[in-house]
Amino acid sequence: MTIDDIIDFVTRLDGVLAIRPGPDDGSPAPEIAWGDTFFYYSPDGVVPHATQPFATIVTKDYPDDATSRLDSHPDAFRVNIAAGKDAFANRTGRAPREPAAEDEPGPSATDAVIAHPAYGSVGWLAVVNPGPRTDATVRELLRVAHHVARSRYERRTDSTTA
Repeated sequence: MTIDDIIDFVTRLDGVLAIRPGPDDGSPAPEIAWGDTFFYYSPDGVVPHATQPFATIVTKDYPDDATSRLDSHPDAFRVNIAAGKDAFANRTGRAPREPAAEDEPGPSATDAVIAHPAYGSVGWLAVVNPGPRTDATVRELLRVAHHVARSRYERRTDSTTA
């Protein structure tokens, strides 16, 4: 599974806005985010101001998030998914705020579903270099995260029009 495979899959879901900031795109994203991808549920095609993406793809270590060691491996990337508490518990066997089990894969494990190194406590999951073991799972988790983001958007839209 490549970055392009993931982007293609997610952008085929309804109402998805994919942002991949770069040096010449006029994006307000900081330079460190260049080359990464951010997925929003936004049927109007405008980056939402009051919501986080439901999934991201990062291609490098960030200052506060280097445990996946993306900078140590050429072409390494991590897909991050706002899976929610239920999907998180289903995949890890624990609640998001509970400590990791000793046999849980570490943050640099490849082709394994892991608690997100920085946002696992709020139900985010991640996969470094998804491959054959996690392909179907990543797609399903992305569908779930998209559904949750769409439902949240619809609730907000309904409350502002009521």
